[in-house]
Amino acid sequence: MAKVLVTGGAGFIGSALVHRFVELGDQVRVVDDFSTGFRRNLEDVLDRVELLEGDLAEMSTAEAAVRDVELVLHQAAIPSVQRSVEDPVASNRANVTATLNLLVAARAAHIRRFVYASSSSAYGDSEVLPKVETMPENPISPYALTKLTGEKYCVVFHRIYGLPTVCLRYFNVFGPRQNPHSPYSAVISRFANLALDGQSPTIDGDGEQSRDFTFIENVVNANLLACHADGVQGMFFNIGTGERHTLNDLVRLLGNIVGHELKPVHRESRTGDVRHSLADIGKARRLLGYEPKVKFEEGLRRTVAWFQGNR
Repeated sequence: MAKVLVTGGAGFIGSALVHRFVELGDQVRVVDDFSTGFRRNLEDVLDRVELLEGDLAEMSTAEAAVRDVELVLHQAAIPSVQRSVEDPVASNRANVTATLNLLVAARAAHIRRFVYASSSSAYGDSEVLPKVETMPENPISPYALTKLTGEKYCVVFHRIYGLPTVCLRYFNVFGPRQNPHSPYSAVISRFANLALDGQSPTIDGDGEQSRDFTFIENVVNANLLACHADGVQGMFFNIGTGERHTLNDLVRLLGNIVGHELKPVHRESRTGDVRHSLADIGKARRLLGYEPKVKFEEGLRRTVAWFQGNR
């Protein structure tokens, strides 16, 4: 049984990790400032976790969070390209300052493994597909830059201080508990709820932009592997499925799942959005033993079913 810290544990990905660690019988501490997370995501496990409410951009919170902990899974962030464009200072504070504070605190606490939630947005709008870890980074939004900066700090802290960090570059994660109601919400949660309400989704651009949509269960499995894999400290890995689908594909599949055709409304593309994204997951397969077990359509069906039952 391990003592685990999940930052941002009331958020979408963080809460999925919390539930998995609780199922495994580990001791779990959650730290969250509830700026983007929700207590309801943890309501069925609150009696089995230690909850610390606070802001990791304050060093005292970071130090309290890592006290007597073995594993840190750092998911806390403001996870929105659009919000970072509107308020880059807030994104930098939440995504860079908080990460640096947590790394400093983790080094002092002699953490056994620090797993950082990075982002495929680091690759930018390169036309080369799939995205391979050896490609040069080219962030085109403040959000992408902040996540890449956090990743670079993790690598440096391993090289200089020996802190055993591992960075996972997530590719468009979706699934249950993802917030569909914010204007910054991820596309699948938003579209799924619109489909269930019989409303038309709005697509930025022509809908032919494509993503490597990755079901949450695959991401949780990748984090668990990163906690224990040998010889991967200081490395970063793509975590996706190795397949891509357009937004038009997504709308058609959602229509099939809910049983009626969806007719999207198109508007202008958004600043900072990447046109195409596809993960090469060969490195994660080789060194982490990672394999995406839930494919896109199955994950989409599970997601719609969850939202249908939790409206």
